[in-house]
Amino acid sequence: MKKSKLFLMVGMMLILAFSLAACSDKGGASGGKDGEVTLNFWVFGATNYEELAKEYEEEHPGVKVKVKVSETDDHHNSLFTSLSAGSGAPDVAMLEIDQLDRFKEAKDRFENLYDLGAKEIQNQYLDWKWKIGENSDGDFLFGLPTDIGPKAMFYRTDLFEEAGLPTEPDDVEKLIQSKEDFIKVGEQIKEKTGKPLLDSMEMAYRAIIDGAEESFFDEDGNLLIENEGNAVRKAYDLAVELNERGIIGDYEMWTPEWGNAVNNGDFTAELGAAWLKGWMLDNAPDASGKFRIATLPTEFAGNWGGSYIAIPSETKYAKEAYEFVEWLVSPENQLKSFKSDAGLFPSSPVVYDMEEFQNIEDEFFGGQSTAQYFANAAQDISFIFKGTKYKPANDEILNAMKNVQQQGADPDKEWDAAVERIKDLISR
Repeated sequence: MKKSKLFLMVGMMLILAFSLAACSDKGGASGGKDGEVTLNFWVFGATNYEELAKEYEEEHPGVKVKVKVSETDDHHNSLFTSLSAGSGAPDVAMLEIDQLDRFKEAKDRFENLYDLGAKEIQNQYLDWKWKIGENSDGDFLFGLPTDIGPKAMFYRTDLFEEAGLPTEPDDVEKLIQSKEDFIKVGEQIKEKTGKPLLDSMEMAYRAIIDGAEESFFDEDGNLLIENEGNAVRKAYDLAVELNERGIIGDYEMWTPEWGNAVNNGDFTAELGAAWLKGWMLDNAPDASGKFRIATLPTEFAGNWGGSYIAIPSETKYAKEAYEFVEWLVSPENQLKSFKSDAGLFPSSPVVYDMEEFQNIEDEFFGGQSTAQYFANAAQDISFIFKGTKYKPANDEILNAMKNVQQQGADPDKEWDAAVERIKDLISR
């Protein structure tokens, strides 16, 4: 009798221990009531993923999606820390394109989405966007494509008109076919209106860097910026030249001063990505009807921003997580994300052929149908390699430009000093 009671107690303790282990939540998925699966989803910035997560829950009883929103840097740093520690990572996470290569070094901390069925949907997405999400051998997929940032020229029609220039998008495209045309237009606008062409040296720099197939590093990690004809040096020199010609302002993006300048028309144009539209709608009401969008010259075309959705291998529910991610980035839901306040531009060209996408007219841009301009730009972009140290290396160049503009520093000396700091950075 005593032996039976002992076995019974041991059995109950084992059951309790297993139950507690199953219920423990280290940041990944957890079992909910009645077998409910809970997926923790970390995102950054403005997305409509909270709304889509609710929609998914309604369509998939038994699955709960908890969305945690953070600032971009906080999000990536917290995720990197959790992955390094081996605990605390979510089931599903956004990865920004400029930070993606940093996470590729931790391949063992992610699910290979090819193992979960991603090959079956590859043909629904832009080739260059999909390829960036792979490892160098092309046999491991870190994330499914979400939004992209194809670029166009956002320009003030009132300032173009005041300068005696055409204002219709097709005419502006014909007017600006090259870097030389761009500079000529900028000088005419400055002479006639007193306003700079662009807001900052960084915007001029991005004109070239955002379209560079190789910039700071090659795929073996070798530093390229001292090579003749390197895109980073070309971009830097363009920014310096436009600054010396006096056709660039000194507005740092996202500051209140910059926001006021966009709203008031204190500069003429932005070489902006599709997502900039969403910001303008919410933050520049006085500029409504005064902006239009035109295609950029080929040498200034590129991609600025965009993300992927990855699944950390710490998750206990890889299958359920993948099913959610595949649904989230489907062409139909990318259209919803684009039409939402977030304005995430689709990475699926399937969307570009949808009538609902093609017929969108933007009141803010004078009723112009802007979507197709960005869709055309998206399909002209090539594969872009950045490397694990891209962001800190790029920050050094931005700091050099700031010294040139704000302190009157010598551009060549600032360049050389930035190169040395970058070499220091990669030798650590």
